[in-house]
Amino acid sequence: MRDARGDIKRPIGLRLWLSGGWLTLLALAAIFAPLIAPQDPLAQDLFTSRLPPFWDSKAEAGYWLGSDSLGRDVLSRIVYGARLALIVALVAGTLTCLVGGTLGLIAGYYRGWPDRIISRFVDIWMAFPPVLFAILLIAVLGPGLMSIIIAIVVIDWTRFARVIRAEAMSQGVMDYVASAQVAGRGRFGTMINEILPNVLPTMVALLTLEMGIAVIVEAILSFVNLSISTDSPTWGGMISEGRTSVHQAWWVLVFPLITLFLTVLSFSQLGEGLKDRFDPVLR
Repeated sequence: MRDARGDIKRPIGLRLWLSGGWLTLLALAAIFAPLIAPQDPLAQDLFTSRLPPFWDSKAEAGYWLGSDSLGRDVLSRIVYGARLALIVALVAGTLTCLVGGTLGLIAGYYRGWPDRIISRFVDIWMAFPPVLFAILLIAVLGPGLMSIIIAIVVIDWTRFARVIRAEAMSQGVMDYVASAQVAGRGRFGTMINEILPNVLPTMVALLTLEMGIAVIVEAILSFVNLSISTDSPTWGGMISEGRTSVHQAWWVLVFPLITLFLTVLSFSQLGEGLKDRFDPVLR
């Protein structure tokens, strides 16, 4: 399909529907996990260990995606693991957006010494390897949900700061900003009422992308047992366990890996779709 200028238009609506549909389904599963999960995700029973998925002739009723080496239901653990993944995505992504977006907005609009200080601080901060930095922070703070959120915010705020700074700088030279200043509006009022609404679409797109990154970071930390309690169901922990028994029970590895892939892909596609939908340059 082509637009009026002859350029090929991408199927933005389909992308938004598919990614938004998966994330909505995942959110509903996380909210209503006690009603949806067929088994207790922490219940262990060695007599039902490594049961295959429902289509296999050796499957048992109630274990739709099979069980792991301790007899825990894979589907129930995936559903309950979605709770942690989405909490980390929402909280860490929002806090990262607020911190990095605010600093980027200040640096890009005020320029001068605020821009120099913030930009140098961003350059220094981005010199640290992000994954190793996250592991170091968790080792210092200790495992736990709050530690994961703090680590993600501390690491990823620079991404927002750099992008929003560039966007604010380009918006700051527009005629509508000069008109607002001529009309007597102060610099802070101009930044909040004029600049912020115009960089908000970019900020929202970055927020959805950051949520996907937060899910990956949490999965990496839980993969190396630096997330929450090892008994709690996490996608990264399930992948780590399934890796050791992939030849005997491949479903323990494959199903949480697919769920993680679809979730991160959905966040990414949702961000790209929102940017294409609301960015006036791309519309």
